[in-house]
Amino acid sequence: MSTLKTANLLRMASRRVSSSGRRGLFTSTAAFRQGTSNNSSKSLLTAAGLAVAATTIVELQRQETQITWNSFFGSTEKAVKDVEDKFGKYWPRNILILFGPPGAGKGTHGPAIQDMLGLPQLSTGDMLRAAVAAKTEVGKQADAIMKAGGLVSDDIVVAIIKERIKDEDCKFGFILDGFPRTLQQAKALDKMLAEEGTCVSKVIELQVPDSVLEERICGRWIHKESGRSFHVKYAPPKSMKLDKNGKPIPETMKDDETGDLLMQRKDDTAEALVARLKSYHKETVPILTHYKPHGVVRTVNANQEMEGVWKEINEALQRGGNNQ
Repeated sequence: MSTLKTANLLRMASRRVSSSGRRGLFTSTAAFRQGTSNNSSKSLLTAAGLAVAATTIVELQRQETQITWNSFFGSTEKAVKDVEDKFGKYWPRNILILFGPPGAGKGTHGPAIQDMLGLPQLSTGDMLRAAVAAKTEVGKQADAIMKAGGLVSDDIVVAIIKERIKDEDCKFGFILDGFPRTLQQAKALDKMLAEEGTCVSKVIELQVPDSVLEERICGRWIHKESGRSFHVKYAPPKSMKLDKNGKPIPETMKDDETGDLLMQRKDDTAEALVARLKSYHKETVPILTHYKPHGVVRTVNANQEMEGVWKEINEALQRGGNNQ
């Protein structure tokens, strides 16, 4: 601390000492009445004054440090906010599409990608339900179609996505899960993004042989509210108990975080998987072919240990990484 600052602190402390001294006078007077000596009273008064001075200096130093701390971090936060606003306004968004057959690990790795990049993972189902609940114009259109038993058109789905990505959390980009499912939807998405001068920046496909997927699918349990995925063999919930045949007891299959009961999708069966995989390959290959000339498609071997899969995903997400 500089000499000038110390002097200032001492001057401020002396004022408090003076005030404390006056208060201490009453104490010393009482001491005289009890027969204490004048020198003892003076020593007591001096000690009290020094204690107040020391306490005052420490408090003033603390206040000065706090002011400096608040000033520094206040300006830092503003600088960070300014940079974020600049990127959100002038730089293209990071738009990622995650592909993979049922059981490839999208439910596991999607949230991890979301956390690492700080981008929201958007599900068309969730967006559709939110738009209907919010009674937006496009949500009302979708609600009317679904109540009539019809299928929501690609134009409405794209309109819902366009509406959703205006939110603040999509300022730097977003991750699409479950869309596009067809080449026509991919082209409609491209057209919508082109209107704001952006485009799909990365397409990641999680590859797993069809022969491996049956075990993954049939052992999968889902937490409906959050989408968290568990597996009887690979990632069982902590509460799981098995019956005498080695099968999980449904009542014991609960979400680790909330304790809610888990569920199995009706189409997570060996029979349904065959049709689902056939549909996936038929629809996905044309989409990948559509995006490959843009140099944004990356493939990841998802038929390996979790650490290996994540290592490849991480490399694929990097600029120029895992170029196929």
